[in-house]
Amino acid sequence: MNINFKVNSVIAIILLSSITGFAQKSVNNDYPVLKGPYIGQKPPGLTPKIFAPGIPSKEYRDWGGYFSPDMKEYYVTRRHHKTGKSTKIVFKYENGRWHESVVDWGGFVSTDGKVMYSRNQYRERTGDGWSEPKSLGPLFEDFRIMRLTASAKGTYVFDEVGTNGDGMLRYSRLINGKRETPKPFNKEINTGKWTAHPFIAPDESYIIWDSERDGGYGDSDMYISFRQPDGSWGAAVNFGEKINTEGEDGGGYVTPDGKYLFYCRRCTPPNYEIMWVDAKFIDTLRAKQ
Repeated sequence: MNINFKVNSVIAIILLSSITGFAQKSVNNDYPVLKGPYIGQKPPGLTPKIFAPGIPSKEYRDWGGYFSPDMKEYYVTRRHHKTGKSTKIVFKYENGRWHESVVDWGGFVSTDGKVMYSRNQYRERTGDGWSEPKSLGPLFEDFRIMRLTASAKGTYVFDEVGTNGDGMLRYSRLINGKRETPKPFNKEINTGKWTAHPFIAPDESYIIWDSERDGGYGDSDMYISFRQPDGSWGAAVNFGEKINTEGEDGGGYVTPDGKYLFYCRRCTPPNYEIMWVDAKFIDTLRAKQ
């Protein structure tokens, strides 16, 4: 377990998320013009493959990417191997091709495309970009959040990150238009160490996250829990050896069109990779719950 990487990842995200403004700066691309869906990449089947190999160059690695609901924007963090410096990047589909720019903020985009979340802050979409960051409010100020995602109903699911191997996932629903105090999930989800990076399906039918648990394949593995008929959450199902490795695997996220699962394989610099696989893979896990 690379504890320093775990802790430093949290610190890096906190620093990046504290930057204000949303200025964009074009990037001089040294790779071919990118056209077509998914930044011009050929989609995978049920066997995972690297997303956008060669983008960026070998000096960098991308991680933590999110598409906007219309699939015309892709926000991602880029890390330089030698310097360790991270930069926020956006790919935008305009005039029949993808254009890459540097931005100073990025995160999960709500299902209606109007809000972007990062840690315990959010921005609202404006006519020419995004607003200045705003606080989620006092209910969330005391949590060290690394990732927050939201369902179509407005339910927040986020991690509470510690520095000694502890971690917990919490949720907060909208009830009659009022935000409820965050609550921890049950032991089916909050078991093990480094429990983090949750993703809730837009229809709240499942939650994906990563954690170190007994019986895993190595460091952090990816897990999924499906909503049961009575509204409870089912037992955690390991994604299995096609997804999980002996290294640290996590950050699972399903594209807004519901077609592909993205995740980070062996998430320890400098060899981590963004992977993608047909989201039908999730159906194979549902039978194992």
